[in-house]
Amino acid sequence: MSIPPANPLINDPPAWLVQGAPHLWLPYTQMQTTPMALPIAKTDGVRLTLSDGRELIDGISSWWTAAHGYNHPHIREAVTKQLETMPHVMLGGLAHEPACRLATRLSEKLPGDLGHVFFSESGSVSVEIAMKIAVQYWINNGKRGRTRFVSFKGGYHGDTLATMSVCDPDEGMHTLFKGAIAEQFICELPVDEEKTAALDAFLGEKANEIAAVVTEPLVQGAGGMRFHDAETLKTLRALCDKHGVLLILDEIFTGFGRTGSMFACEQAGIVPDIVTLSKALTGGTMALAATVASARVFEAFLGEDAGKALMHGPTYTGNPLACAAANASLDLFEREPRLDQVKAISAQLTRELEPARDLPGVKDVRVKGAIGVIELEAIHDMNGMKRRFVEEGVWIRPFGNIVYTTPPLVIGAEDLARLTGAMLKVVAEAARD
Repeated sequence: MSIPPANPLINDPPAWLVQGAPHLWLPYTQMQTTPMALPIAKTDGVRLTLSDGRELIDGISSWWTAAHGYNHPHIREAVTKQLETMPHVMLGGLAHEPACRLATRLSEKLPGDLGHVFFSESGSVSVEIAMKIAVQYWINNGKRGRTRFVSFKGGYHGDTLATMSVCDPDEGMHTLFKGAIAEQFICELPVDEEKTAALDAFLGEKANEIAAVVTEPLVQGAGGMRFHDAETLKTLRALCDKHGVLLILDEIFTGFGRTGSMFACEQAGIVPDIVTLSKALTGGTMALAATVASARVFEAFLGEDAGKALMHGPTYTGNPLACAAANASLDLFEREPRLDQVKAISAQLTRELEPARDLPGVKDVRVKGAIGVIELEAIHDMNGMKRRFVEEGVWIRPFGNIVYTTPPLVIGAEDLARLTGAMLKVVAEAARD
């Protein structure tokens, strides 16, 4: 049995880690060479507590989910109350108050007529459902053959088979699967006149093959925290309308305040045909995702013909516990000044990360909402850099060639300064090595 290499950051690993680590297959991890994972004993607010009592300020929000910090009492109370009455019931032929209430609230908060909510358990699956809806939309309208998708270089939409096909094929993780996944159209985002003209011409030529355009609004997250402006989204909406193509916006990362507005598409004043949501939907407490369709899309599935229905049904779709958590999270967005907090975080990140621009090996420094990025020419010792952040008392997880932070939206100025200070320090050290 393979045992993960020793981690110099762990002096006395707990028995459960020693026993379990050889059996636990971690995400995005070469299990033979990566040191044993850090043992987390508890979470609270913006802090992770290791089994030996050390605390780390969380700069990643557990992959961008913990918008309200950890163990928020309002969400915990809602989930506990729901656990006592109905932890789960199938949503096939049955319905329950948490799902109905959440679907109604999401419909009210999303722009335009995005009012038809299909629940699932993960972001990748919500994008797969959106893709399935888009293909069947055209079939139900009597137009077969519109089965392909346009997505963009630098984009990332998940690790399941269909979502891999709309990710940037050159980003590295999915190149192994060429031939096993469908080939889609990967284009350049229309960020200038030349690229807009190219996409316009391409859609004009291929529209009869295309079900939808898929993109992340304002920020391409896992593809490298690449930013584009609201005009790009307006251009995409206009081109989709011109060529009769559906527009799917993947707001799994950008939704729920991360970019400065409740949903990123609001900054462009556009309404997609389908939007996908997850991550911060439950405040980082439970697995839940939503695929939300406009009235036009939903109505294409209605009729006397049962074959027009969307034949999809995750076992835990609309799980009451997860819906209770999401409703409680929405309560907090309504009661507490989250968007004001994002504005303050953005200003502090801009101010405190700017000195990194003068460091050797730094290509760019950029901030959007509660996202702060230092882009490097390269990171030569990824494990060493991650170790240094832990030694500085923060949890920051670089990837590719970027060091970034997406802190909980409730983080205070002092804790945020600890994160930005650690980023500057570790990046400066890497430049000297």
